[in-house]
Amino acid sequence: MSQFQFTGHFDALRLRAWLNRMVREFFHARNVLEVETPMMSIAGNTDANMASFSLEFSGRTDGQPRTRWLRTSPEFPLKRLLAAGVGDCYELGRVFRDGEAGGRHNPEFTMLEWYRVGWDHMRLIDETAALVQAALSMVGHSATLQKVSFRELYLRELGIDPLRASLEELRNAGDGISIDAHGLTRDDWLDLLMTHKLQPDFAQDEMLAVYDWPASQGALARLRDAGDVQAAERFELYLGGLELANGYHELNDAAEQRARFERDLEIRKSRGDVLPPLDERLLAALPRLPDCAGVAVGVDRLLMAMLRTHRIADVLAFDFLHA
Repeated sequence: MSQFQFTGHFDALRLRAWLNRMVREFFHARNVLEVETPMMSIAGNTDANMASFSLEFSGRTDGQPRTRWLRTSPEFPLKRLLAAGVGDCYELGRVFRDGEAGGRHNPEFTMLEWYRVGWDHMRLIDETAALVQAALSMVGHSATLQKVSFRELYLRELGIDPLRASLEELRNAGDGISIDAHGLTRDDWLDLLMTHKLQPDFAQDEMLAVYDWPASQGALARLRDAGDVQAAERFELYLGGLELANGYHELNDAAEQRARFERDLEIRKSRGDVLPPLDERLLAALPRLPDCAGVAVGVDRLLMAMLRTHRIADVLAFDFLHA
């Protein structure tokens, strides 16, 4: 299928089915195993900028908590499988995030996540771009790939060093952004500069891989020295102004990961947010996690790029307001 003419809603559903088939063929050819992991867990996501859904189980729990958390991604159970020795693997399935509904967001959406043993984040950029390119070719589109470090991007486009700039310098670079700036941190300003100053100007027919992010935004990525500061071995892939993927050279230091989770909880506590329980099973497995890189791709976002629409509702059978 080299050309696809979009004429209506059912065409988007057919395209999703063809994309799912292409994804499975893509990984089958590369000997990457498809797996399915639980959508409910006794642990939640501590990320301070992400809200999880929870529910109460009414049946037998054998002493375990009745509160279960819907996954925001399959990352934690996939890493437990990797630690057990499953090897290269991927999952294509639904994930859930509370409070995210709008033009580009839906509270439930489809995520593709995969892991490559023995790879780093830079090698994984190329495979991620190859998958996106294969998807675009289904509808007769293509895009070039460019790579730039987070630091180089901000220096080139905004004239500031994002790894060393003061809070005042970041505020000044964000002049013109209409927002209540009270209480915003350095990371908040870095995010605002990305979404409001940089992303809108990304070339529409170009995949831009932004790699080596600030250490403070490492999440589950390894850190390394980048000259005079540390950088997180992480990348995000954009197509035009649309963020499609987020990947890491995965951290396997359980003590460091626990410290990051606990810092997340401190931020959540200061805001009066819900405090999800830590995933102790993941932390117990991390010392056995092999050297690997992983990436998550928003499938609905990819479909939006394929159809060149800015409305996630255009690629869903029923969006949140009509579910």
